[in-house]
Amino acid sequence: MRDKEILNLQLTLMPIVREDVETVWKMQVEAFSDLLEKYQDHDMSPAAESIDKVLARFEQPWTTYFFIMANDEKVGVIRVVDKKDGSRKRISPIWIMSEYRNKGYAQQAILEAEKIYGPDHWCLDTILQEKGNLHLYEKLGYHRTGRIDKVSDRMDIVFYEKD
Repeated sequence: MRDKEILNLQLTLMPIVREDVETVWKMQVEAFSDLLEKYQDHDMSPAAESIDKVLARFEQPWTTYFFIMANDEKVGVIRVVDKKDGSRKRISPIWIMSEYRNKGYAQQAILEAEKIYGPDHWCLDTILQEKGNLHLYEKLGYHRTGRIDKVSDRMDIVFYEKD
């Protein structure tokens, strides 16, 4: 597919329902497996989570999971946390399946979430060593808060906000 065609893809966010949770979990495990292998963060990697943990998050009243849809294909998932209490809205997690990466889908999905929930007062975190993630979030106007949590000798978590 040529770059011009990629830009013309219609991306939508489709809210998932309870019956989709197993699909979401399988996609999550697959999408994060390379990072789990790279960083060996078995205690916190989305690839190592049980379906029960995903289901518990799905059932939180402040959580909405969306399939990221492009041309009727499920290219990824984004979870939005909005407690509607004045606290920052949160993206945690977002992923694009490996065969669809580097096509602008994550950027478009975040912009769609911001259309739904409003463009201001967001936060997220990501792996400091994943430069592509940092570039994406900074390009979308997120700025580092200054907080960095050291997870291991290989991995740190960096925190972002967008006002």
